[in-house]
Amino acid sequence: MIDPVDDLASVRAATERLLNAAAALDNAAAAGPSRLPGWSRGHVLAHLARNADALVNVLEGRPMYPSAEARETDIERDATRPLAAQLDDVRESGERFQAAAAADADWSRTVQLRNGVKDTAARVPFRRLIEVELHHVDLGIGYELEDLPAGFTERETGFLAERFHGHRDVPATTVAVASGGRSWTTGGGAAGGPLTVRGTAADLLGWLAGRRDGAALEVTGGPLPVLPPL
Repeated sequence: MIDPVDDLASVRAATERLLNAAAALDNAAAAGPSRLPGWSRGHVLAHLARNADALVNVLEGRPMYPSAEARETDIERDATRPLAAQLDDVRESGERFQAAAAADADWSRTVQLRNGVKDTAARVPFRRLIEVELHHVDLGIGYELEDLPAGFTERETGFLAERFHGHRDVPATTVAVASGGRSWTTGGGAAGGPLTVRGTAADLLGWLAGRRDGAALEVTGGPLPVLPPL
């Protein structure tokens, strides 16, 4: 069951966790490379702030971003600011998101995100949680996939498996936690398979989210699928 109110509380906690960790950096470290190719830590922080404002737009019925170009321009503009300004922006934009999400509204309504993607308003808080948690890992400052809350890891793995379900480039695949936990089916639109991919919860999520190459995973039925970019 989706509980947007509980997800909003998780977003607030995850944001504070990220801000507290990033506050230990200095300006030079903030300008240093993140784990995302071509992005500094400043790019990641700028993206987090602008994503919060973009999701306010979604909740209030406006386009998420004016254009793809505007999204990129805003991130580049904000990426080189001093660390203190970055952290203030992440905090203040996060509060704007919390306020917009807490406004009296129908959680069952349909909202529109980027690239024509539609979803229910109730899933927007979890989408924000994904941004905060995974980009905290992307900062490369000591927070790893293994440190993510177990409930989040399970939900995000299921979310990504759903996203790739039926994808024309992914054969039918079962994704299973090696310790005997949850499993999910995904893909099915490409020839080959069925495949089974097993590994730790963190390694499975890392592969599905494009954060790990899948080398630690065990694959039966064929080679590890090459996933399309998110």
